[in-house]
Amino acid sequence: MSVKDATAKQQSVSSLEGDPRTLRTLNEFAVDLIAIPSEADLFWYVAQNVVGRRGFVDCVIYKATEDTSELTQVAALGEKNPFGRTIINPLVIPFGEGITGKTAQSGVPTIVDNLLKDANYIPDAQPARSEICVPLLAKGKVVGVIDSEHPEIGAFGAGELEILTTVAAMTSAKLELLSEAERSHQRYNDLVKTHAKLSEEICSRKALEAELHAARKLEALGRLTGRLAHDFNNLLTVVSGNLELVEAYYGDPHSRTYLQDANLASQRGTRLVADLLAFAQRARLSPTETDINAVVSGLCKLSFMPKNIELQVELTPIEATVLVDRGAAKSALNAIMVNSVEAMPEGGTLKVHTDIVGRDPVSRGCLPKDLQPGHYVKVTVSDTGIGMSPDKLQQIFDPFFSTKPASEGRGLGLSIVQGFMSQTGGAVVASCNAPTGTVMELYFPISK
Repeated sequence: MSVKDATAKQQSVSSLEGDPRTLRTLNEFAVDLIAIPSEADLFWYVAQNVVGRRGFVDCVIYKATEDTSELTQVAALGEKNPFGRTIINPLVIPFGEGITGKTAQSGVPTIVDNLLKDANYIPDAQPARSEICVPLLAKGKVVGVIDSEHPEIGAFGAGELEILTTVAAMTSAKLELLSEAERSHQRYNDLVKTHAKLSEEICSRKALEAELHAARKLEALGRLTGRLAHDFNNLLTVVSGNLELVEAYYGDPHSRTYLQDANLASQRGTRLVADLLAFAQRARLSPTETDINAVVSGLCKLSFMPKNIELQVELTPIEATVLVDRGAAKSALNAIMVNSVEAMPEGGTLKVHTDIVGRDPVSRGCLPKDLQPGHYVKVTVSDTGIGMSPDKLQQIFDPFFSTKPASEGRGLGLSIVQGFMSQTGGAVVASCNAPTGTVMELYFPISK
């Protein structure tokens, strides 16, 4: 085996000093290195635009695996690369095997003058007579090998060794920069993901805190409302009883007019107390398997519609049932329909529509954010009434908020509806109905 040590083959005076073409090629390489974006681009550039321009008839670049156990051909010039950036039958060489593998193992450049006398030679598609191998080193670790073969014996000397060693050093430096850039990019992506996750957690925590705060306020309001309603109901009982006695003993027409007004006020107070107690106590529900279409159909048939309001009912065939308190569901739908009718004093159209949502990706994406993923029967009640501004829409479920005059609205109906839907595992959502009016959507979870 005729293996020449790299230092033995080098001359005292650099061969590059008298080779302007080589110096120009290396200078261009140094400039172009800045813009080379990837490892693959670097390897192909070195093989075709650096080594290839210096008269090497053949060049193959090997890349080492992360565990430095194997070398794989990744770029080439010559018989291995007849066209484009393609390698024909790329070789995989273990570290320590063949001339290339031993160079990778030792990390020392190697020149073989006569391959026919070297037992380590692994012939490729086109057998050669001489070979030169230079390792690519990054932070003291072999990351690849530049290998060139020639059909003539003794084709490589100190000049070729100096050229390939210089190219290898420049390539290795660029590989380190690319590797560091990749690590920096990965660290940046990790930081972005971490920041996004933290932001999501913070938003989620704030939302939970807001919900908890609202729930505590609602609970405290409920307790206070319950106490007041109970005491007020006792007072109303006394007032109503005494009004009946006064009417019995003083039934003159003049007095009866005032007594009737007083009775009407007492009855209104009684209804208010009933709503207050319903809001405060969140009545116990008795859920049963219920056909929502049947509830909607029955309610629409029994409901009284003014002559100037057109009722349109569209029921999608639904085989599934929902687990819900039938009476409470009927009351909730009735309260919303009554509100819609009252919002159309000049007449209009009231539409009631049922559908199943949550079964496909599109409808799942349209579910209210507070709902658990699943399948729901959606009942939509829309009107063409006077509508509400966005700020009022955000308040309509708040206790004691009402768009009606104080003598007509108590502001508890929709709050009670929301409480019932929440108890059921569903939700109620309000939105504007373009070009005018309001849309109310009730989501009832389908039974498993």
